[in-house]
Amino acid sequence: MRTPHPNFIVGIGGSAGGLSAYKSLLDGLPPNTGMAFVFVSHIFPTANSQLAKILSNHTKMPVMVASTAMVIRANHVYVIPPNADLLIESHAFKVISPRSRRNEQIDLFLISLAEAMKTRAIGIILSGYDGDGAVGCKHIKAKGGTTFAQDTSAEVDDMSLSAQATNCVDFVLSPGKISDELQRLANFSINKKSDAAH
Repeated sequence: MRTPHPNFIVGIGGSAGGLSAYKSLLDGLPPNTGMAFVFVSHIFPTANSQLAKILSNHTKMPVMVASTAMVIRANHVYVIPPNADLLIESHAFKVISPRSRRNEQIDLFLISLAEAMKTRAIGIILSGYDGDGAVGCKHIKAKGGTTFAQDTSAEVDDMSLSAQATNCVDFVLSPGKISDELQRLANFSINKKSDAAH
């Protein structure tokens, strides 16, 4: 059975302190939201990223490392490969390796997500240093998408505060509460679809 295209694609950015936020977010999500989740984490280029393996312990959804031409499916979790830029082109990933610049992977992904999904793009900025993700949030808002930033629960709040400073963040919540809000968005979208069908 072919898994359908996702109703939303959720880009999740984080760096230092992000791992516990990623786990809380996934722990709170059911496996059938109809969304796809893409984790764009700052990983040292030489690191053998164990992220996919770690995250698979926190969800029933399949977790895989993104690769070029991989089609993005609903109810799947994807992780950026080390030393790469990750983009979306017509419901599939495009991986550019080696990465073009240090610590701009989240912005690059969210900008391409905004272009690809418009109002069905969701950006989430979690714990981390620097301001990666802030520009991406602006692009998502400009296309009518939805943006989240982690609240004071962030271990390192630079990234989240940078995103909030753009005035383009819709919700400032803990990772667990972000999961609740994502479910609400998913349910709202499903109800809207069934209303339209009647």
